[in-house]
Amino acid sequence: MKHILITGAASGIGAASARLFHTRGWRVGLLDVGAEPLAALATELGGAWHQALDVTDGEALNQALAAFCGEGGTLDVLFNCAGVLRFGFFEEIALEEHARILQINVFGLLQAIHAAFPYLKAARGQVINMGSASGLYGTPHMVSYSASKFAVRGLTEALELEWRRHGIRVGDLMPPFVATPMVDSQRFTPPTLRRLGVKLCAEDVAEAAWQQVRAPRVHRIIHWLFKLMYWSGQLSPPATNRAVMGWLSRD
Repeated sequence: MKHILITGAASGIGAASARLFHTRGWRVGLLDVGAEPLAALATELGGAWHQALDVTDGEALNQALAAFCGEGGTLDVLFNCAGVLRFGFFEEIALEEHARILQINVFGLLQAIHAAFPYLKAARGQVINMGSASGLYGTPHMVSYSASKFAVRGLTEALELEWRRHGIRVGDLMPPFVATPMVDSQRFTPPTLRRLGVKLCAEDVAEAAWQQVRAPRVHRIIHWLFKLMYWSGQLSPPATNRAVMGWLSRD
């Protein structure tokens, strides 16, 4: 039986992915800071292994990996879904909240990957990071979140090359706006969201995660517009993507 450990598993993309992999015969491990919804999901999935923790707590992550991987000491897939988001004007968001976004979205992900390394190496496993289309070009009104996803993109690209020697695949998913509690709870609506709308649900991204396991890519971009932006960024000057983002985010 294959094993997948999912951070941020209690809701949204993490929960949808847990349900999908569970129905397809995988042993699923669930990590999230929200103890009650995490326990409810674990019960729904027939008593799936779970532990409530903060991904910025390195010692808790080390203990969780050891507990989930058990005597076999292997992990087939680590799916880093834990993350936070805040829409708004940069100067109106407290510095502490900007720092929290980076701490969870970047450092938390980094710690999870670091803790999982020996188990991934033993299985010649795979890391899937939750990226974002906002990691293609800096996105107004979500500045720190966009910066965090640029970091995830760079980490993914670098580690994908570095960990080839261990047989570990590393990639990320890069969707635009997804209908999740994290997005739905925002009080500020960026112009980009008004113009693009929310075309994806959590289950769409979960299916992309399943496809990533079956056919790994460094970047799996989930929307035709952002695929266009990605490839234009590879083939033309960055000014092209800047112009598109400027048009999408205009008042």
